[in-house]
Amino acid sequence: MLQALAGIPTQLVARQDKGTTGNVWSVFLAPKQILKTARKLMEAEYSLEDILALDFNEGFLVLYHFNRWTIDERVTLRVLVSRDNPVVPSIASVFHGAEWHERETRDFHGVIFEGNPNLVPLLMPAEDVDVHPLVKSAKARLSIKEVLSLGEIVSSTGEIDALFAEAEAGEASDA
Repeated sequence: MLQALAGIPTQLVARQDKGTTGNVWSVFLAPKQILKTARKLMEAEYSLEDILALDFNEGFLVLYHFNRWTIDERVTLRVLVSRDNPVVPSIASVFHGAEWHERETRDFHGVIFEGNPNLVPLLMPAEDVDVHPLVKSAKARLSIKEVLSLGEIVSSTGEIDALFAEAEAGEASDA
């Protein structure tokens, strides 16, 4: 298992096929675990590549991509937040470059990164603070299981498994 995350409560950890997904590990976390997890990855010499959100029927899935310079072990952290309360703790205090990624994600999806020191519009006009161009209409949204593939599950609390209950491992692609 991913040693850098020892001691972190996870909802699901899966080994992925790097050739297919670009990731070695996919980890689902509760929002309250993201800051602690970011600190652990920083200590293990991972660097932040990006942060983005995907709009699904189940809510916003916030993705954090990390990699190491010394070992090619790309990790994707996944945090699902509700559309009604799309709040995630900011990791900008750990990875300073996260500030821009969080601002962009807020602009496009309306996800609030609590604790971001400068959560003002980055790409959208300030007067359009409530306009989020990548939020889909209910009709255009897909379910998580239609898009993501879990890979080989190493550990799970069952919370995330339920989202994939009817999905076949080989049917979905990875985002």
